[in-house]
Amino acid sequence: MLRDLLTPDWLPGTTLAHLPLQDLLDRDIRALVLDVDRTLLPSRQATLPPQAELWLRHARERLPLHLLSNNPSRRRIGAVADSLGLPYTTSASKPRRSALRRVLQELDLPPARVALVGDRLFTDVLVGNRMGLFTVLVKPIDADGEPCRQDRLQNLELRMARWVGSVPG
Repeated sequence: MLRDLLTPDWLPGTTLAHLPLQDLLDRDIRALVLDVDRTLLPSRQATLPPQAELWLRHARERLPLHLLSNNPSRRRIGAVADSLGLPYTTSASKPRRSALRRVLQELDLPPARVALVGDRLFTDVLVGNRMGLFTVLVKPIDADGEPCRQDRLQNLELRMARWVGSVPG
């Protein structure tokens, strides 16, 4: 049902850089698949905000990470992934499942032990829920790595999801 597919398992109300990693570990999450645009990188930027980079370096010490982006720019996404020594996928076509299936095959973990973290309901949460992953909807980041004050796209998606009864008001 659409309502279930648009309901994130966790809606922490923060950006990735402030996401409590220990909470994911306590849920027996053993790997993270991370959206890139507006989750790790501000729009149209190629440099990680320091808080996001610190969080990623800490998370990488504890869990396997994979960057999964709909963005077709191998140069932009690859530069971020290479700076952290992470595998990545571009042109993922989320919410289609094929790219995420390949990532899960590489991770060799049950889907319920993998969290997908992103800023979009209709791509990140939808594909993660379709595949049985633990889904986390974070706030998109601005150029300083802080939550976007006025994020029209995420707000619109949340309003639409509330309309179908999936995300609490």
